[in-house]
Amino acid sequence: MRALTWQGKGDVRVETVPDPVIQDPTDVIIKVTTTGLCGSDLHLYEVFGPFLDAGDILGHEPMGIVQEVGAEVTAVRVGDRVVVPFNVSCGTCFMCEQGLQSQCETTQVHEHGTGASLFGYTKLYGQVPGGQAEYLRVPFGNTLPIAVPPGPSDDRFVYLSDVLPTAWQAVEYAAVPPGGTVAVLGLGPIGDMSTRIALHRGAEKVIGIDLVPERLRRAQARGVHTLDLNEHGDKITDVVRDLTGGRGPDSVIDAVGMEAHGAPIAKGMQQLTSLLPDAFAAKLMQRAGVDRLSALYLAIDLVRRGGTISLSGVYGGAADPLPLLTMFDKQIQLRMGQANVWRWVDDILPLLTDADPLGVDDFATHRLPLSQAPEAYKMFQQKQDGAVKVLFTP
Repeated sequence: MRALTWQGKGDVRVETVPDPVIQDPTDVIIKVTTTGLCGSDLHLYEVFGPFLDAGDILGHEPMGIVQEVGAEVTAVRVGDRVVVPFNVSCGTCFMCEQGLQSQCETTQVHEHGTGASLFGYTKLYGQVPGGQAEYLRVPFGNTLPIAVPPGPSDDRFVYLSDVLPTAWQAVEYAAVPPGGTVAVLGLGPIGDMSTRIALHRGAEKVIGIDLVPERLRRAQARGVHTLDLNEHGDKITDVVRDLTGGRGPDSVIDAVGMEAHGAPIAKGMQQLTSLLPDAFAAKLMQRAGVDRLSALYLAIDLVRRGGTISLSGVYGGAADPLPLLTMFDKQIQLRMGQANVWRWVDDILPLLTDADPLGVDDFATHRLPLSQAPEAYKMFQQKQDGAVKVLFTP
């Protein structure tokens, strides 16, 4: 089959690799019909090289048609249409039963002390072959795939793999009070969808902050009060407070993560890791911290006293410094974590109707064949051509 493989920093290639096969009686093989390019895939493209091997298959946002099932699979059949959550979770362990599929005890990566394995996402998370490919092996066939109806286009359901549950959890964790205000930092796929969900769930004012004109216009068209970081710069906190009665928003969602603009020292450390042998680079990332924390610092500055910060952007450094005195003094509540996909499916599925209140049908800005994935990664990383969400057709 053809699949997108990581070959080095900034180097991904579509290559011919062996087809996946049934390895366990509860496995399922799907033919991928649509698969997404996620903002966190850019972390692999740029930063996480020390935890990847050349040839690793990327991607964690797939959906498709069941092609083959293991002998013990009863929940889905050949021909069924399914979405595959990015968490590789068993659905039956203690953590999964608590709705914490991202902490699945069956697939935790004990070697690195991390949570549930993820499709297409480094040795830190199990080095499981990903979904930017023609076919995908899906374990836990009775509990992991999400069955969806035939009929509507893939665009209606593919975001159940990651974007929708991640954004839903970001808003849930933000704990926006009824009629409250929320600021969303970063209007990429997760930030954009978070603004839509926050408005749908009754936030009185949603403020979207970014520096890419196309992303700002896109959010503004759906009723978001947008602010251009290029325009307001260091005055952004004052501008947001003016919009929120002088206090700051009740909640802030950081949908940017470790690749925030600014933080030149951390940026230099990120670049340094690409020049070091993998063993040394991995230790630097795990022990010293290499994240660019500008967005998180801004969230701490913006949120009102007693407010909540919801962290959905990915951070990777183990020793990143936080302004704990400020956080304590402001009595900030901070919630974070990988999305627990299955926990939110029952809330989200009723919204994926022809009425399309969240605008999933036209959420993608680019639809490309998988063969163009290398060019798409570069385009997305450089924020070219108005790219917010890219979908591939294998």
